[in-house]
Amino acid sequence: MSPKRGDRVAPPAIDPESEIRFATTEAVAGWEDLARQAGANLRRAFETIRDDPRSTANPDRHHRLKGALGSTLWKGATLERWQYEVTGGGRIWYLIDDDKRTVWIMHAGTGHPKLTD
Repeated sequence: MSPKRGDRVAPPAIDPESEIRFATTEAVAGWEDLARQAGANLRRAFETIRDDPRSTANPDRHHRLKGALGSTLWKGATLERWQYEVTGGGRIWYLIDDDKRTVWIMHAGTGHPKLTD
C-alpha cells in the first residue's frame, strides 16, 4: 500500500527496530479505528512491537498465540503469530519475519479477530 498525499508519515526503522507493515487492507482500517479509540495505548503497542516484537514484559497483554494460531504460513515462510491487547477488546495480531526484520500486521481492530470466534 503506497502512501498518498495526506497520509501519515511512518518513521523509518533503525537498528535494532523492526519495520512494521500492514498485511491486509482490513488491518489498515482497524488500525485507524484503534487510533481514534485509544491513541495512547496504540502508540505504546506500536513502540513495543517495533522495539521488541517478542517482549514478555507484560504477558497478560502481549504474547504469542497458542496452538494452531501460534504460527502461520506467510509468503512461503512459517512465521510466529503474536497478539497485543490494546484495549479490553482491541487487538493487534502480527507475524514476525526475522529474516526481513519486519512485523506484518494481520489484524488490528477494536474487537477480537474472527479466527477466535
